[in-house]
Amino acid sequence: MIKYQFNKTSLTELGRQLKIRKNALPTIKSKESALRLEVKNAKTEAQKQDKELKRLLDSYSYMSALWSEFDPSLIAVKDVNLAEQKIAGVIVPVLESVQYEESFVNLFTSPTWWADGKKILKGLAETGIRREVFLRRSELLERARKKTTQKVNLYEKVQIPGYEEAILKIKRFLEDEENLSKSSQKIFKARLERETEEQQ
Repeated sequence: MIKYQFNKTSLTELGRQLKIRKNALPTIKSKESALRLEVKNAKTEAQKQDKELKRLLDSYSYMSALWSEFDPSLIAVKDVNLAEQKIAGVIVPVLESVQYEESFVNLFTSPTWWADGKKILKGLAETGIRREVFLRRSELLERARKKTTQKVNLYEKVQIPGYEEAILKIKRFLEDEENLSKSSQKIFKARLERETEEQQ
């Protein structure tokens, strides 16, 4: 609800507020478009990582019987290093690197494929983590896009029409007041002339 008074000060202030919103609207709309595109890109990238993860798992399915022999303590994710990137004013994560905690594989006492198994698990882990980072990016960007869309709608459908309507009402009121004042002056002048004529 826009609050205003029927005077020139209020009219000037409403005009200023309207101008601010009309000038900001194209920028907000372009931000919304950019965010929409970035959400789509992040989701596409997450899907790509998802397909890559499935492809990797399928390519190693022939080894499924061997994995029961694998010692899971040989490798674990120690840390995930993320950087930050600003996209259309939104800070999103970027995967920089994945650090692993690895145990030594004794090639004389362990199955020979365990060294390759560690590489395989690294690849799977990194792909899965990359997928999660892109999903998180898409969530953050989508949230920002929704807020921006709400702001566009607020300006376009509520505030700009509201300010325009309020300005119109004040202008009409001030015009009516001016017309009444002119009419009163004419009546007063005519009465004064009549009284002057009667006195003569």
